[in-house]
Amino acid sequence: MLSIEAVTKQYNHRSQSVTGLHEVTFDIPKGDFVSIVGPSGSGKSTLLLILGGMLFPSTGRVLFNGQSLYDLTPDQRSQIRKKEMGFVFQTFNLMPYLTALENVQIPLLLAGIEGDEQKRKAISLLERLGLSDRLNHVPSELSVGQQQRVALARVLANDPTVILADEPTGNLDPDTSEHVMNFFDEINQEGRTVVMVTHDPNAARRAKRTLKLIDGTIGL
Repeated sequence: MLSIEAVTKQYNHRSQSVTGLHEVTFDIPKGDFVSIVGPSGSGKSTLLLILGGMLFPSTGRVLFNGQSLYDLTPDQRSQIRKKEMGFVFQTFNLMPYLTALENVQIPLLLAGIEGDEQKRKAISLLERLGLSDRLNHVPSELSVGQQQRVALARVLANDPTVILADEPTGNLDPDTSEHVMNFFDEINQEGRTVVMVTHDPNAARRAKRTLKLIDGTIGL
């Protein structure tokens, strides 16, 4: 499903070239659950952004279902992200002035789904995540764990085949982290591919396999 071939990413910082990733190569088959671990600054988030079609590599290729992502136009990559990929961030990225229900409806609105169907699907997802009594609450009225569950419901709104998660348990207490990881297990068992960057060893152990990044280089 996802392949990364000899990818290097270099940045310019204060007139000097800094290597974020160096000759990284690996495959992620459909239905895999991969955790990516490593110290801060090792290139984990850079790798996730490149996998998601949001950051051009300096050299190398990223293939999604056989297509070279960065040979596509920006609009074509955007369509793949919209239809095939779901992104989970540590900061949730919820719209603060919208209710939980409205936040989950955003990707459905952007996909052109009619209002009644938007609402039905968003309610169903929030109910699945135990938030049936929080539909009309804005983020400031929700706990951190509840906000993360709204973000997860929003990620699933367009039924993505791949979930890319950046520190999804980073701001959560142990009990809430456990609930989130149970959810990732569940959606992976449904056939979705999950790629998760994490500092949490307990979360990493829930994946089927772990890749370790050190100084931009990956090892098994």
